[in-house]
Amino acid sequence: MAAILVVLVLLGGWQAYCEAGGIDPIILPSPTDILTSLWDDRALLWSQFLVTAEEMVLGLAAAAAIGVLLAVVLHVSPLLRRALYPLLIGSQTVPIPILAPLLVVWLGYGLGPKILIVALVCFFPIVVPTLDALDGAPPAQGRVLRTLGASRWQRLRYAEAPGALPGLLTGAKLSVAVAAIAAVLAEQSGSSEGLGHLIAQAIPQLDTARAWAAVVVLSAFAILLFAALAVVERRFVPWSHRSRGSHP
Repeated sequence: MAAILVVLVLLGGWQAYCEAGGIDPIILPSPTDILTSLWDDRALLWSQFLVTAEEMVLGLAAAAAIGVLLAVVLHVSPLLRRALYPLLIGSQTVPIPILAPLLVVWLGYGLGPKILIVALVCFFPIVVPTLDALDGAPPAQGRVLRTLGASRWQRLRYAEAPGALPGLLTGAKLSVAVAAIAAVLAEQSGSSEGLGHLIAQAIPQLDTARAWAAVVVLSAFAILLFAALAVVERRFVPWSHRSRGSHP
């Protein structure tokens, strides 16, 4: 309820600024202009949203798979950790507009390059908290399992991996926001459909309200994904949620 109230206050201030400030709607459309575009362009926005949503969901799934695999590999192999971790950090500094044309050459203009770009942008926020959570497993659990004759992979499976779930879900939630940005950049770098393509077309055509309407749809979907992951966290990692809720 508090979040809704804050949003309403911000929208009211935005509307008042647009009406009283004399700002050109081409530069900043008012919330009512954006709402009108959401309704008038609903069929177009929906069709383009389905494209971007598929890219985001598949890209996030690929990022989660890559991120978990890398986190486990780096956790169990200090040698690979020293060798690969700097490269992982460096991979996040490569601008998408430089990388996108190469991926288009390799994979064409279909869905593949967009999914790969989303995955490349999103895997790092998953790797880091998952790896930290794996490293933070209580040493006593490992000692007990070693005493019982457990192998390295059994200790990973029964002690370290369950404790890493909060880190994985935290990383996944962080990735949701950057997935939206990555999908838009991927579509603007080489695509004929999607919300990113729609935004790239609308701005030169001075249809700023439509561009903002596309952003609203994209933001709403990202919030929905974030909320879904929060529900998953409460369902499968309830102890983590309770421990955070106990803090003042």
